[in-house]
Amino acid sequence: MPSDIDPRLLRAFTAVAEELHFTRAAARLYVAQQALSRDIRRLEREVGAALFLRTTRQVALTEDGARLLPYARRVLAAHEELTAALRPVPERPLLVDVAAPVGTAHRVLEAARGALPDSCELVARFHSGLTGAAAELLDGRLDVSFGRFAGLPPAVRAGLAHQPVRLEPMAVLLRADHPLAARPEVPLAELAGETLYAAAGNPRTAEWTELAARLFAGRGIAMAEPFPEIEGAQEFVRVVRKRGWSVLASVEFIEVPGMVLRPLVDPVPLSPVSMVWRRGLAHPGLAALRTVARELGARDGWLSPPARAWWLPEADARAMSVHG
Repeated sequence: MPSDIDPRLLRAFTAVAEELHFTRAAARLYVAQQALSRDIRRLEREVGAALFLRTTRQVALTEDGARLLPYARRVLAAHEELTAALRPVPERPLLVDVAAPVGTAHRVLEAARGALPDSCELVARFHSGLTGAAAELLDGRLDVSFGRFAGLPPAVRAGLAHQPVRLEPMAVLLRADHPLAARPEVPLAELAGETLYAAAGNPRTAEWTELAARLFAGRGIAMAEPFPEIEGAQEFVRVVRKRGWSVLASVEFIEVPGMVLRPLVDPVPLSPVSMVWRRGLAHPGLAALRTVARELGARDGWLSPPARAWWLPEADARAMSVHG
């Protein structure tokens, strides 16, 4: 009896022993019947015994074959367990909040998906607000989010890591019949006396509302009254159209029928977008997101302020490593 038998030979033997038919056993193993017969003869030579009684009409196990069968099954089961134990464990899906199916975060997510194998899954979630996402990041219910890192409380920031991604120019969403809608760009001074919606009343987006308050201060721009959290793009469109709001937005924004998006200028207000995750998180999906964010940023100049006058609070400039 040899001390080392090829598991392939035992697999061939077990298939024939269970089927008692060479043609069916060969089909089960996806091999040619001639190759299967050759493996059985090789195994019989190695063990020094005939394992099957063959006639033109049937196949039966010999006594030696019947004695070998339970051992062969145990060896094959152990082999399968060993193979499974050494097989790489697939990474769990990475949950990524990108707020909307447009814009900077969504572009980073799509690029990262294209750079990863199918076995590494990035699952998108569409909830606005880094303030709301922060608690979920810290307790592991969410893996990655995007937004204004400097707008989070210091105690929250301490448990999170971030990577600056983009200084996103801000815009205003106007009704198509608004007097400013015909202009290709809207100077901030022209919004004096206007009331803009900036998610006031939604605790999940407090960092965005606070940024808007800084921008509006001293410019005669009023903040729309607090309104409950609006969940989903469809509901946002319905509420905005019904209430006739002008909306503070980013230059990449969802389409709202009957409204137009116009960049803000003089100065260009910047929305600081960072990728944010809990400290210590290690995942190939996170590595891919960070890599493509850097590549997109370098290609498109995402972290370079515009050549014309621009606006960004000092704390945000420090967090984004921006120097005026």
